[in-house]
Amino acid sequence: MTSLIKLSSVATVLAASLFLGACDDTPKQKTPVRVDANAELSAHSEEFRKEVIKVTDGIYVAVGFGLANSIMLEGDDGIVIVDTMESNAGARAVKAEFEKITDKPVKAIVFTHNHTDHIFGSGVFAEDDTPDVYAHETTNHYIDRVVNIIQPAIYKRSMRQFGNHLPPGGVINDGIGPFLANVVGEDALSLARPTITFDKVLKTEVAGIKMELYHAPGETADQLFVWLPEKKVLLPGDNFYKAFPNLYAIRGTSYRDVLEWSKSLDMMRDMKPDFLVPSHSRPLSGAEKIDGILTDYRDAIQFIHDQTVRWINKDLGPDEIVERVKLPDHLANSPYLKEFYGMVDWSVRSVFTGYLGWFSGNATELHPLPKGERATRMAKLASSGTSLLDATKQALGDKDYQWAAELSDNLILVSENKEEAKGLKAQALKALAETQISANGRNYYLTRSYELDGTVSIPPIDPSKSPIKILHSLPVGNMMRAMPVNLRAEDALDENVVVAFTFPDINENYTIHLRRGVAEVRETLMENADITVTVNSLIWKEILSKRRNPAVAYAGGDIDVDGSLIDLVNFLKLFQPS
Repeated sequence: MTSLIKLSSVATVLAASLFLGACDDTPKQKTPVRVDANAELSAHSEEFRKEVIKVTDGIYVAVGFGLANSIMLEGDDGIVIVDTMESNAGARAVKAEFEKITDKPVKAIVFTHNHTDHIFGSGVFAEDDTPDVYAHETTNHYIDRVVNIIQPAIYKRSMRQFGNHLPPGGVINDGIGPFLANVVGEDALSLARPTITFDKVLKTEVAGIKMELYHAPGETADQLFVWLPEKKVLLPGDNFYKAFPNLYAIRGTSYRDVLEWSKSLDMMRDMKPDFLVPSHSRPLSGAEKIDGILTDYRDAIQFIHDQTVRWINKDLGPDEIVERVKLPDHLANSPYLKEFYGMVDWSVRSVFTGYLGWFSGNATELHPLPKGERATRMAKLASSGTSLLDATKQALGDKDYQWAAELSDNLILVSENKEEAKGLKAQALKALAETQISANGRNYYLTRSYELDGTVSIPPIDPSKSPIKILHSLPVGNMMRAMPVNLRAEDALDENVVVAFTFPDINENYTIHLRRGVAEVRETLMENADITVTVNSLIWKEILSKRRNPAVAYAGGDIDVDGSLIDLVNFLKLFQPS
């Protein structure tokens, strides 16, 4: 039975403040503004044209009534509502439209995840009936986190992200919907609490509708998708919409596991849906079209992850990596990957911090000058007529070592004599090392100083020198899954090759589909492989760690290749440093 909560005025403000434009008083009238907009963003508003769309028999989606869609599944003696809008007003408008189609009672509600634009109109759909409410087992936990210790910060940043307090004319659209509703008042929101939850998969039947719910982490950890096997209809929640995915939300969010997101999309691809009905933007039909779009979508996500990690492993910081990681043209030009919502550079930075945290690796940034002091110094330098080189030398002479380090970072970027600039930075870092109480800080400063002046060189890891027993103890699956982050994507943009691997000694199989700059790894044998490799797992580990040459192993009968050996060798070379 539904547990229905109509949120009171105080609770309304708190619960809505994570995403919605709740405020303590009535918004003041604002003078309309005219601000030019990106032409593509303006055209994107057509995606949210307000209407109820019939997807196929018994499947309807309300688009344009709020930030998210609401989806109705019509059964024999009732309906199922998937996602319920962000407010009671939005839900009532959608419900009225659905009632023009059928007056059958609501038998069930499904929350694809916990975001407020999907759940806070649920009481409207539940109030006349007693539907079960389906969700992932963690969704209640995330709903309760709405009122959290950083709620004031998230609220203000959310209002900026969605433009809720902009004057009329300021908001073109919100990237994945026309607008996010402003909500205030006793009857603004309602919540029907989840009553049936699950962990990985739940298969059920409601009103004669066979439904399968799959946990599919992505934009949120509690995300699920709905699969209707009899109609081949897939409802992906917020793991897919017509915009580059929000791998990082600038309103502020904890790290979103982008690899899990791409795997969730692979689960959807494997269903081979004829219809795709996202919770934002318009539905799609046609199995081949949907497969192509979902494949590009997951490839874009994995590309960002893999190439960011590749450059992380080359000791680059986030600013340098952002300059290097750009989507391949075939992905960047996809209408489903335009940066209307998430952005590539934000995503790169999120992957970096997700793995390594806030520190870029540049020792200068361990204890930077306060922003105000730096701005004052830069203004003084700009008006002094002193060159950057002379200013750096002067700071060293004045024992102003942090300022010298910061100036030398800029000097390294613009100086024709980079070795001289690096030498000046080395001096500054060595002096800073001498002042450190932290052993970690001292060691880092001093090592970087000596690296810059050539005193110290940290050799790269040589996997061929790893103890053989440790190498053999590592799961071969871990090594296969690590291969994509080593791919030289720029050299593989024209590649489309499927290589299958079978390891009879451990009864495991893997396939790598190298597809235009992305290496998708599957723990199965895919059909129609171009090359099939059969090899003992221990020997393959030795090949990957460069203890064995694959051609020599082939000549010695240690590896069986069904297909071109030359193509296999060239394939493997793409995963080696240039």
